[in-house]
Amino acid sequence: MKKVRILILGDLVGTPGCAMLQKYLPRLKDLYKIDGVMVNGENSAEGRGITPKIMAFFKQNGVDVVTSGNHIWHQKDIYEYLKHHTDLVRPENFPTECPGKGTTFFTVAGTTIGVLNLQGRVFMRELLSCPFKAADSALTFLRSKTPCIIVDMHAETTAEKMAMGFYLDGRVSAVVGTHTHVPTADERILPQGTAFITDLGMAGARNSMIGMKKEPIINNFLTQMPAKFTVETTGPFILCGVWIEIDAESGKALKIERIQIVDDEIKL
Repeated sequence: MKKVRILILGDLVGTPGCAMLQKYLPRLKDLYKIDGVMVNGENSAEGRGITPKIMAFFKQNGVDVVTSGNHIWHQKDIYEYLKHHTDLVRPENFPTECPGKGTTFFTVAGTTIGVLNLQGRVFMRELLSCPFKAADSALTFLRSKTPCIIVDMHAETTAEKMAMGFYLDGRVSAVVGTHTHVPTADERILPQGTAFITDLGMAGARNSMIGMKKEPIINNFLTQMPAKFTVETTGPFILCGVWIEIDAESGKALKIERIQIVDDEIKL
């Protein structure tokens, strides 16, 4: 049986998230015999969006594909990048007129991996098309190329992410949730062979509110007054995600293991 191992890291928040990636990715690849790497990078540019410079940083540090979500449009210089590159995807269920695509492929250890990025609709601001129908349409194309497919479901609610996991069970290798930045402890292989976790978590400051300074957010709750949210740069820092082992022939998941690293020593 030919197997392939993919490491998938949750939302990388600002400079702290990028620093944790740079320090620990080589170690994780070596420790778990990782073949390919995916990260969610939509919060990597000062907490909102991503830039071509950060994409170059990711590529230089061994990332194969970067997924995103509702913050993908916050840095306008990424628009042209999305038009001309396939290593960064935006949610497939955004309007077709938006730059970029929601699907891509990368090849590691002689195995082609398909990637699908979706965004949920519950409690999200954007008026998007149905992610379930978008998944059905995209899978017609993806499965014609490979049985090994990983889905990043970028959504607010546990229910919507779980629903997508069960909806796609047996049709994709993995469904991993992103967006809420809090790692869940429900990693498992669903009955038909799809690896699932409700949320991968994040890389960023541990004593923060999803990677951002907590004081303005707490004040917003207390007063309902608008506040500017900025990335927390005081440690300790965390890095969260999973690695998944896939049967390259069938596309079924064989293993899924959660990762969480805490680091008190990184200097930004």
